[in-house]
Amino acid sequence: MLRGFYTAASGMIAQQRQQEAFSNNISNANTPGYKADQTTLHAFPEMLMNRIGGKGNQISVNSSMQFPIHQSIGALNTGVYVQETIPNFRQGDIRETGSTTDLALVNGELPNQSANLFFTVQNEAGEVRYTRNGNFTVDGQGYLVTNQGYYVLDQEGQPIQTNGMEFTVTANGMLRTPEQTAALNIAYTPDANNMVKEGNNLFAGEVDEMPADVTFSIKQGFLERSNVDSLQSMTQMMESYRMFETNQRVLKAYDESMGKAVSEIGRLV
Repeated sequence: MLRGFYTAASGMIAQQRQQEAFSNNISNANTPGYKADQTTLHAFPEMLMNRIGGKGNQISVNSSMQFPIHQSIGALNTGVYVQETIPNFRQGDIRETGSTTDLALVNGELPNQSANLFFTVQNEAGEVRYTRNGNFTVDGQGYLVTNQGYYVLDQEGQPIQTNGMEFTVTANGMLRTPEQTAALNIAYTPDANNMVKEGNNLFAGEVDEMPADVTFSIKQGFLERSNVDSLQSMTQMMESYRMFETNQRVLKAYDESMGKAVSEIGRLV
């Protein structure tokens, strides 16, 4: 009976973690470049239950020697858990904003479905991070930054000086001002699933040199929207909540059975 408690409780914990992922997706449905989280459930190992001994479950060698035989009862499931949460890197829709500081990174030819491209930025600790959110602005010193104030880096790994809002970005990622030209550092990874999601729409991980056959384009005055499907996320959240309630009822039934075992079956007559 105690195993039933653990099985039902593990189901409730797994559904709670799914609820958290779905809630986070819905809250970021309007965040540019946001990649929806996907959870994967995995079952704990099954246990094969056998009955040993008992009447009719023995084999006799002679009158003085008897050996118990195993009678298979069946498999016992021990619950589920959330194995991992991984982002869905499908590209979001592109919408026009008209702002010169908004940049949309549009994927072209990629070698496989797992490959992806990112803008390169520098966080407050001076570490290189990657993002699909091109909702940039210009800070007080004239540098191109994210809304959190992180520097957007060029191919030399340096912050990009724009000296104001008057700049243009070509389709191949060249940022031009009246004073200078800089190339946006577009990072390439052959497997985006290896990237680690951090806060503020940033990713950490290793990137490779961009292959010659990879193509992309930068659209100035546009943004990549979040790839969250709000309707689907709401439906999944409701399904997860129903599963949580089901496990909760199972746990309550086990609790009532345990109470009867203690107060009634175990009562001395």
